[in-house]
Amino acid sequence: MIDYRIVENEIYTGKIGSLVSMLEHTRAVTIDEVTNLTQKELDYLVDSSSNSIGALLHHIAAIEFVHQVISFEERDLNESEFMKWKTSLELGDKARSEKKNKPVSYYLHELSEVRENTLKQLKSKHDSWLFEEHKWPNDVPYNNYYLWFYVMEDEINHRGQIRSIKRLLLNDK
Repeated sequence: MIDYRIVENEIYTGKIGSLVSMLEHTRAVTIDEVTNLTQKELDYLVDSSSNSIGALLHHIAAIEFVHQVISFEERDLNESEFMKWKTSLELGDKARSEKKNKPVSYYLHELSEVRENTLKQLKSKHDSWLFEEHKWPNDVPYNNYYLWFYVMEDEINHRGQIRSIKRLLLNDK
């Protein structure tokens, strides 16, 4: 059952515990939305320029991985990491042709693997880490709190797309 409370978790410091609660709630709702989808539903394309639910799920995992690297390791993706995640990060034509023919268990596993690392890393952080400031190459500042807010924001946005695709699938039946 999905918990509809934002709570602190004694495994983490206060604000990080609340952040983890929000991340986990966001993920639980996403998983609930897709768990029973068929292969056909995961691969369905609304039109020639849309993304499939499967591609969107892999994109969610890719975004979280990138934000792990940026926030926990304070670096950008290396070449092999970029090559592994490039298609899912960029979506589009390549994702339409490559991100298909995988069962929902594949996408759930990818999401789980990435999340396990996030939770492991967050255990070693303190609330002050959230507010550590950095700058993008264009000199625009950001902090770790924003990076993890963005992970949730992106997942929620794509979950909205997933819900829209599911509604269209119902109309196509």
